[in-house]
Amino acid sequence: MSQGNGGKLRLMVVDDEPDNLDLLYRTFRREFTVFKAVSGHNALQTLDQEGEMAIIISDQRMPGMNGTEFLSRTVDRFPDTIRIVLTGYTDVEDLVGAINTGKVFKYITKPWMPDDLKAVVNQAADTYKVLKQRTNELNRALRRESILNAVTTAIRESLDYHSMLQTIIETLGRTFEASSGILRPLEGSHLTSEVFSYQAQVGPGVELAIGQSSIPSFEQDEAVQAALETWKTQVVDASQNPDPQAEAVSEKPIQLVVPLTYQQSFLAVLSLYRSPGTQSWKSEDIELIEGVAEQAALAISQAKLYQQIQQQTQQMRAELEVARQIQTNLLRQSWPDLEGIKVQASCIPAREVGGDFFEVFVHPQGDIWVTVGDVSGKGVPAALFMASLISVLRRELSQEVPPEPDVVMYNLNGSLSDDLISNNRFITMVLARYTPTTQQLAYANAGHVYPMVWSHRTLTSQVANQESISIEPNYLKTRGIPLGIRPAWKGTGDKIALNSGDVFLLTSDGITEATVPSDHAGNGQITSAMLQQAGLWQLLKQEPSPLLLANILTKIQAHNQVQEDDQTILSLEVL
Repeated sequence: MSQGNGGKLRLMVVDDEPDNLDLLYRTFRREFTVFKAVSGHNALQTLDQEGEMAIIISDQRMPGMNGTEFLSRTVDRFPDTIRIVLTGYTDVEDLVGAINTGKVFKYITKPWMPDDLKAVVNQAADTYKVLKQRTNELNRALRRESILNAVTTAIRESLDYHSMLQTIIETLGRTFEASSGILRPLEGSHLTSEVFSYQAQVGPGVELAIGQSSIPSFEQDEAVQAALETWKTQVVDASQNPDPQAEAVSEKPIQLVVPLTYQQSFLAVLSLYRSPGTQSWKSEDIELIEGVAEQAALAISQAKLYQQIQQQTQQMRAELEVARQIQTNLLRQSWPDLEGIKVQASCIPAREVGGDFFEVFVHPQGDIWVTVGDVSGKGVPAALFMASLISVLRRELSQEVPPEPDVVMYNLNGSLSDDLISNNRFITMVLARYTPTTQQLAYANAGHVYPMVWSHRTLTSQVANQESISIEPNYLKTRGIPLGIRPAWKGTGDKIALNSGDVFLLTSDGITEATVPSDHAGNGQITSAMLQQAGLWQLLKQEPSPLLLANILTKIQAHNQVQEDDQTILSLEVL
């Protein structure tokens, strides 16, 4: 606000007549700090030297530059100044134009009545005070908004907890013109050993240093301890209350300690310093720093939460990697060489662990048991049920004389159904037993994808001889309900002969429901479609001898950058 000595508003009077100038000066010198000018040019020079005036009273008719012209030149530089014109005649066009454009507040005709002029000037002074107050409030609001946006943007550019703390101290120290600053985070109610600092620079590579001996450690700093106890901002300025017994005031920096709290959590304490002898922070600056500190505390809380989530995620990934290894080891990675029989199997989970599984079990009596299954859902819950089923299955198959496949299925359901039903889960699977001496394959299907059987020897012969491929797979469609649907499993088994050159193939729905390029319409437009068993057969027909499941999986996964489901495939080939 434009004030002179003693807090008086500053008023300028401009008139080329000395008598009028002196009269105006004597009229207002008690209530205002009055500046005199004898012309418009002289008044502009005074404004250049003295700055903004609260009120300018100018005569209209002056040589060289009239009053409205002079006042119009002050509008851009001093928009809040109140302007009054004195005129001894009616110059309607100039005055009305000046008033309408906001350049003139009011005009007074000569000769004026002193009381009337004082009333107008007092009204102008009140108007200036209100206008200046609102302007200052607006400027403070704009400055606050600008600083908050700048600081918040700088802080939120980093989600990393430690880099954010360093960003906060550097941004606040630089924005609020601190010589140096320190930020210490808290864990619970105790300061951590981590220290984040800021040091101002007065030139390229030159820091504005404050003697370290004048800054006590946080643990010994009374202002910091007071902020920790009260959760309130502390200001230390020795020049305001000098202690004759203490060290020289000129050696003690100005200190501002601000607690950073969010939702009843004390997250960090900030201490900013200014060099001794400099101006302390104004109350409006402190209020603004506290507002920024609230945003900083929110950002710290979010960064801390993000860091915790990252740590938990890393721990979870490590634990899932262990679980993946356990599950991988649970699935047989090798089995004995079988005379006249070739068994291949592969299971690729969509996540670290999954619900798909396979088993290859060679019984001491010579029978070969194979199974492929799928626990509903994905991830850890499915993997746990898969592990339980493998355990129960191996116990069933390890008997001296294992039951028929459909009886094993019934027993598996009896062991697992309570847990499956209570957790709203189910398991689909195919269990088959091949007896080499009789070349008979017995199987049971619990709601799973149909097994496929075909003569791969015949298929490869037709391909090699460039014959028309007439062979089609045999889909074994005897099927019961999935495990875990009912307390007692409902389904029957079946048998089929496997001759030399035949292949028995099991897959999970992650194979048959994978998407592949397709031209169903036959118009050359390639779209993505589900593979299904018919599409799988087309891939198998393209596979030369010997049959390699790894090639089939590679072709399927080549068209699926993101694997949506576990993929398991197993083949038993009679050589």
